Amino acid sequence: MKSFFDFFRGQSREPSPAGDTATVRKIVRELEQMDPDRARFVAAFAYLLSRVANADLDISSEETQEMEDIVRRFGELPEEQAILIVEIAKSQNRLLGGTEDFQVAQEFKRLSSREQREDLLHCLFAVSAADDEISGDEEARIRQIADELGFSHREYIEVRTHYNDKRTVIQRVRAGG
Repeated sequence: MKSFFDFFRGQSREPSPAGDTATVRKIVRELEQMDPDRARFVAAFAYLLSRVANADLDISSEETQEMEDIVRRFGELPEEQAILIVEIAKSQNRLLGGTEDFQVAQEFKRLSSREQREDLLHCLFAVSAADDEISGDEEARIRQIADELGFSHREYIEVRTHYNDKRTVIQRVRAGG
């Protein structure tokens, strides 16, 4: 089985699967044209977003749309490329979730600046809040990723504070139960 990053290395010249379209082939060619480190950065970014979206074992359409928007903006990519990258990340997360999670986080840490990692942390909360709720499972997954990226507990809390109104634990308290 290919690792997650194999999809973004641009070295694979396997025959196209049946049903492959000209549009998909065009996008794959464009991704192969990206600088390898940039492709790895975008791939790791998208994979980490998918880890949070899949924390409850269900990636909603709202979470998918949020991931696509974020990858498009932060990756400075055309919509078609962002959609493809998010779909690959979701698929790989479902297939390899747990197996490559730490490795991908470490790769992102290596490729990113401190500011980019903090941006990612905000994006992780944004994806989990796409359905107007951040569940306990999603919070736990974000905390785990924050640890893997080297954030202190205080730094994590500072970012999480921006999303308190979406946290289910706080919503329940405010609702009286």
